[in-house]
Amino acid sequence: MRIERDSMGEMPVPDDALWGASTQRAVLNFPISNLRFSRAFIRALGIIKRSAAVANLALGLLPKEKAEAIIAASQEVIDGTLDRHFVVDIFQTGSGTSTNMNANEVIANRAIEILGGARGDKALIHPNDHVNMCQSSNDVIPTAIHVAAFMELEGPLLVGLKSLHEALIAKSAQFSSVIKAGRTHLQDATPITLGQEFSGYAAQIGQGMKRIQRAQIAIAELALGGTAVGTGLNTHPQFARTAIAEISKITGHAFREADNHFEAQAARDACVELSGQLRVISISIMKIANDLRWLSSGPRCSLFEIALPEIQPGSSIMPAKVNPVLCESMMMVAAQVIGNDGCVAVCGQHGNFELNVMLPILAHNVLESISILGSSCSNFAKNCVQGIEVNEERCAEFAEKSLATCTSLAPRIGYDKAAKVAKEAFQRNVTVRQAARDLKVLDEEELAKTLDLFAMTRPGL
Repeated sequence: MRIERDSMGEMPVPDDALWGASTQRAVLNFPISNLRFSRAFIRALGIIKRSAAVANLALGLLPKEKAEAIIAASQEVIDGTLDRHFVVDIFQTGSGTSTNMNANEVIANRAIEILGGARGDKALIHPNDHVNMCQSSNDVIPTAIHVAAFMELEGPLLVGLKSLHEALIAKSAQFSSVIKAGRTHLQDATPITLGQEFSGYAAQIGQGMKRIQRAQIAIAELALGGTAVGTGLNTHPQFARTAIAEISKITGHAFREADNHFEAQAARDACVELSGQLRVISISIMKIANDLRWLSSGPRCSLFEIALPEIQPGSSIMPAKVNPVLCESMMMVAAQVIGNDGCVAVCGQHGNFELNVMLPILAHNVLESISILGSSCSNFAKNCVQGIEVNEERCAEFAEKSLATCTSLAPRIGYDKAAKVAKEAFQRNVTVRQAARDLKVLDEEELAKTLDLFAMTRPGL
């Protein structure tokens, strides 16, 4: 152990640790869980600290030697080589101050090493005076949430959604001529093509992508520069603009300074909005995965209109059983995201006066939702949707058997007579076509034209 010091006095810290006294106090104070900030969040913190040092150097606030050491140490945070030194539990101080100080101390001590000094030598690099210059935890942590979320949206999530969207569009085209029974209220409905059904799934995902892109507009706004309460106390007038320009340069994304720093620190409305959109997408995915699970159910004692790829044995006791495991995986991801959103909604309510005080768990839940949605969509597209095959015989059988085909008879013979045909078909266990033929409601040519199943799927053509 070595002795580090902060404003509260001395604190023993492990010799091999880059963190200092403030971080060690947090480690001791919050032995709550094994949850830590994600790689995406730590990377965002590194980007912010690097950009702040660049800005402070450019503004003449930080000597070149110190700035360059902080920039180099921050780059190591960005690259992930110092991740093991970020040790504070998610369930900590509500502003995330413990994690901001964790970053400040790690970067300070690593910068001290770069300059040839010994860890803890604050005369060389001070975690507050130098690494945290022109910043506060109260603007850094909200900024890190936005930077991390934006980058993860652009990367894993939109990439995953795009791959799923493309896979569903391809299946829609592939199945465009496959006629099947429609279903409403889980009961027989008029015919639809399997391609039309899949086009609905694709549209859900396409709309989800647009929702994310709309949410990104608010997420691109950064709180950096507001310091403690939004006034910008202890910061240079040009700091926020300069640092955010550097963040944009490093990430390749167009971030901008908050229009109102008081809103940007006191409220987390943009994150609540984003989480709500993630919830919508998860509900879309739940519907799609559940539909595919039902459509593939069987293979002998249920629908079995489609076949999902067989990727693993489904039972430890029933030989040859194969289950829709990827659908189930997607449904559990959706359930988790819905739960995360509930937590984010509660967090968003706790913007008390000038600061939200539930930032760490909000960040954790938003970033987890983005991550698991993105990876699950990619996995679902590649290992499930792309390999779906159609059981055309079963689709055709159900389409012909559907009692709802009587709907097209109603304009010709009236609603009541059409209902009579359907009831006759059900009682005799024959098709509507056969019952209509036996009841002689239309001549054969007119009947064939009226009960053209493919025409029913495109009534306007």
